[in-house]
Parts: sequence; C-alpha cells; structure tokens
Amino acid sequence: MSIVLPDVVQTYFEISNGQGMARLAECFCADATVSDENQTHEGVAAIIEWQHAARQAYTYVAVPLSSRQEGDALMVKARLTGNFPGSPVELNHRFALADGRIKALEITV
Repeated sequence: MSIVLPDVVQTYFEISNGQGMARLAECFCADATVSDENQTHEGVAAIIEWQHAARQAYTYVAVPLSSRQEGDALMVKARLTGNFPGSPVELNHRFALADGRIKALEITV
C-alpha cells in the first residue's frame, strides 16, 4: 500500500534512496535544518553534505509506511533497510514545510 505525500516530501524520499541527488537543494529552504543522529545540519550546503555522507557510508532504502498531520508538522514513519547496524529500523520523520519546501526535518527512532 502506498501513501500520498506532498510532492516535496515524496521527492525527498526518492533522493534519499539515491535518485537524483542534484535535486536535493530544490527540496529545502535556504535556511533549512535537518536533525539526525544527534546532529543538526543547518543550511542547504550542510544538508547536501549530510546526505552525501550517508549515501557513501551505507546502502539503504527508505520506504514511507504512514503519514499524519500533527499541528503544523507532517509526521512520516519510514522503514529503512540496508547495510547499517540495526537494519531494518523504523524512523519517524517530522517535516515542517514552508512555501512548498522543507523548512525543517527531524529524524528520530
């Protein structure tokens, strides 16, 4: 069963799965932040560096399982399967969107 996500969130997951990394900057606001694994990446350049590092370190696929609106945030639960310790794992993605782009993303277990 597939779920319907806003275009920018769907594109983010496609890029996260290694499709069209060059489009990553189009997904995020200039001053966006991503919090993942106890680190915060601020600005598009840092977010691109974070995504490149993740793709170089591991091979993985993220599959969105469910989504729900929680206040101003979109919560997406996704299953990540790959060659990383603890695989597979279900992660919560909290997206804050602004003007059709991702303003903030927080990834937690």
